[in-house]
Amino acid sequence: MSFAGTHTALVTPFRGGQFDADAFLGLIEEQIAGGITGIIPVGTTGESPTLDLDEHNEVIRTAINAAKGRCLVMAGTGSNATSEAVALTTEAERLGADAALLVAPYYNKPSQEGLYRHFRAISESVKIPLVLYSIPGRCGIEIGAETVARLANDCPNIRAIKEAGGSVERVSQLRSMLPPEFEILSGDDSLTIPFLSVGAVGVISVASNLYPAEVSRMVRLWLDGDTAGAVAIHRRLYPIFKDLFIEPNPVPVKFALSLRGKITPDVRLPLCEMSAANCDKLRKTLAALA
Repeated sequence: MSFAGTHTALVTPFRGGQFDADAFLGLIEEQIAGGITGIIPVGTTGESPTLDLDEHNEVIRTAINAAKGRCLVMAGTGSNATSEAVALTTEAERLGADAALLVAPYYNKPSQEGLYRHFRAISESVKIPLVLYSIPGRCGIEIGAETVARLANDCPNIRAIKEAGGSVERVSQLRSMLPPEFEILSGDDSLTIPFLSVGAVGVISVASNLYPAEVSRMVRLWLDGDTAGAVAIHRRLYPIFKDLFIEPNPVPVKFALSLRGKITPDVRLPLCEMSAANCDKLRKTLAALA
């Protein structure tokens, strides 16, 4: 299995404080119609920290049943407790997920040896492909390049990494240390083209919640050798790439989807609605792209 392409880190819609399965199904159909490679339920954008265990599994189950094999389903199953990550990942495999996305443990800040043992334990519990997720800005730690290389060597089902450290140099370092079949995915929409230029093969995108066809086309053009065409799309979408992070993700993208009537803008505490000034800013950016 290759992860080359565009994977959407799906929002989790809420209505009246509860998971809105009907709205979620509508979003998934739009993603598939837009030619997306895969969808990711219950990642960071899916507000996984505020879903309880039953909700977490319900969202994954709903995504798998909706996709019906038409795109990959990469379930977010990471945790800062290894036992919980194992339980979530084994359940995702049982439900039929194609792969799992494993964020680095957060808050407890393990050593690199602890990270290695954490991911190895998850790897040994399942057979589905696993994608590491390094995002030091949220987790307080980076999955070191040497640790990624060690895991790639020792754990055959650890196949890729979502890199969200914001550094093109880091992607170059990873590419030089990893076997050619181990894939790197951008974790930042605005850095997708720079990352592709030094060895990444795709993106796990927030912006594709809104623009699945455009982001998918951007990545496909690059991979097909039409770099000028890909860069043109990047330049057009760059303002929204940035403005979707004017407040904590997924608050802006949920607000943007609500303007289209797709979902409510509801998020769960400790996230809250955007300021009026940022709502106006995002409206203007969206209007300029219409």
